[in-house]
Amino acid sequence: MALLAMAFNASAFVQTLDHSNMATTKTVTFEVGGKCDMCKTRIEKAAKIEGVIQVDWNRETKILTLTYNPSVVTSDNVQKNIAAAGHDTVKFRADDKVYSSLPACCHYDRIN
Repeated sequence: MALLAMAFNASAFVQTLDHSNMATTKTVTFEVGGKCDMCKTRIEKAAKIEGVIQVDWNRETKILTLTYNPSVVTSDNVQKNIAAAGHDTVKFRADDKVYSSLPACCHYDRIN
Protein backbone atom coordinates (compact mmCIF):
# COMPACT_ATOMS: atom_id res chain seq x y z
CA MET A 1 0.00 0.00 0.00
CA ALA A 2 2.85 2.35 0.89
CA LEU A 3 4.50 1.62 -2.46
CA LEU A 4 1.26 2.42 -4.28
CA ALA A 5 0.94 5.71 -2.38
CA MET A 6 4.53 6.69 -3.31
CA ALA A 7 3.90 5.88 -6.98
CA PHE A 8 0.72 7.97 -6.97
CA ASN A 9 2.52 10.95 -5.36
CA ALA A 10 5.37 10.76 -7.89
CA SER A 11 2.85 10.65 -10.73
CA ALA A 12 0.97 13.65 -9.34
CA PHE A 13 4.25 15.58 -9.04
CA VAL A 14 5.12 14.98 -12.68
CA GLN A 15 1.69 16.13 -13.79
CA THR A 16 1.93 19.42 -11.90
CA LEU A 17 5.28 20.57 -13.32
CA ASP A 18 5.10 24.03 -14.89
CA HIS A 19 6.23 23.87 -18.53
CA SER A 20 5.34 27.47 -19.39
CA ASN A 21 9.00 28.57 -19.32
CA MET A 22 10.11 26.03 -21.91
CA ALA A 23 11.31 27.77 -25.07
CA THR A 24 9.70 26.91 -28.36
CA THR A 25 12.16 25.91 -31.05
CA LYS A 26 11.98 25.91 -34.81
CA THR A 27 14.04 23.83 -37.25
CA VAL A 28 14.65 24.95 -40.83
CA THR A 29 16.96 23.88 -43.63
CA PHE A 30 18.52 25.98 -46.37
CA GLU A 31 21.38 25.86 -48.85
CA VAL A 32 24.75 27.40 -47.97
CA GLY A 33 27.65 27.57 -50.41
CA GLY A 34 30.88 25.87 -49.38
CA LYS A 35 33.25 23.05 -50.30
CA CYS A 36 35.43 21.66 -47.57
CA ASP A 37 35.81 20.94 -43.86
CA MET A 38 37.21 24.45 -43.30
CA CYS A 39 34.00 25.81 -44.83
CA LYS A 40 31.93 23.58 -42.52
CA THR A 41 33.76 24.93 -39.47
CA ARG A 42 33.41 28.55 -40.61
CA ILE A 43 29.73 28.22 -41.57
CA GLU A 44 28.72 26.49 -38.34
CA LYS A 45 30.71 28.96 -36.23
CA ALA A 46 29.04 31.91 -38.00
CA ALA A 47 25.61 30.35 -37.45
CA LYS A 48 26.08 29.81 -33.72
CA ILE A 49 24.71 33.13 -32.51
CA GLU A 50 22.49 33.79 -29.51
CA GLY A 51 19.24 31.85 -29.82
CA VAL A 52 20.69 29.10 -32.01
CA ILE A 53 20.39 25.71 -30.37
CA GLN A 54 21.90 23.41 -32.98
CA VAL A 55 23.46 23.80 -36.41
CA ASP A 56 24.82 21.27 -38.90
CA TRP A 57 26.05 21.96 -42.43
CA ASN A 58 26.31 18.92 -44.73
CA ARG A 59 29.32 19.22 -47.02
CA GLU A 60 27.90 16.91 -49.70
CA THR A 61 24.38 18.36 -49.95
CA LYS A 62 25.31 21.96 -49.01
CA ILE A 63 22.24 21.98 -46.73
CA LEU A 64 22.38 23.60 -43.31
CA THR A 65 19.97 22.35 -40.66
CA LEU A 66 19.27 25.02 -38.07
CA THR A 67 17.38 24.67 -34.80
CA TYR A 68 16.75 27.96 -33.02
CA ASN A 69 14.52 29.88 -30.64
CA PRO A 70 12.42 32.21 -32.84
CA SER A 71 11.72 34.54 -29.93
CA VAL A 72 15.47 35.30 -29.77
CA VAL A 73 16.75 35.06 -33.36
CA THR A 74 15.47 34.63 -36.91
CA SER A 75 16.69 32.46 -39.74
CA ASP A 76 17.48 35.66 -41.65
CA ASN A 77 19.76 36.83 -38.81
CA VAL A 78 21.68 33.58 -39.02
CA GLN A 79 21.86 33.68 -42.83
CA LYS A 80 23.19 37.25 -42.75
CA ASN A 81 25.89 36.19 -40.30
CA ILE A 82 26.88 33.27 -42.53
CA ALA A 83 27.04 35.57 -45.57
CA ALA A 84 29.20 38.01 -43.58
CA ALA A 85 31.65 35.11 -43.05
CA GLY A 86 31.93 34.63 -46.85
CA HIS A 87 29.31 31.98 -47.63
CA ASP A 88 26.26 32.58 -49.81
CA THR A 89 22.88 31.46 -48.54
CA VAL A 90 19.61 31.22 -50.44
CA LYS A 91 18.63 34.71 -49.21
CA PHE A 92 21.94 36.56 -48.76
CA ARG A 93 25.03 36.78 -50.96
CA ALA A 94 28.43 37.09 -49.33
CA ASP A 95 30.36 40.26 -50.11
CA ASP A 96 32.65 39.59 -53.10
CA LYS A 97 35.68 40.87 -51.19
CA VAL A 98 35.00 38.55 -48.24
CA TYR A 99 34.39 35.60 -50.57
CA SER A 100 37.65 36.32 -52.43
CA SER A 101 39.58 36.36 -49.16
CA LEU A 102 38.55 32.78 -48.33
CA PRO A 103 41.26 30.13 -48.82
CA ALA A 104 41.38 28.78 -52.40
CA CYS A 105 39.95 25.41 -51.33
CA CYS A 106 36.86 27.23 -50.03
CA HIS A 107 35.95 28.91 -53.34
CA TYR A 108 32.63 27.29 -54.20
CA ASP A 109 30.22 27.89 -57.07
CA ARG A 110 28.25 30.97 -56.00
CA ILE A 111 24.56 30.37 -55.19
CA ASN A 112 23.11 33.70 -56.25
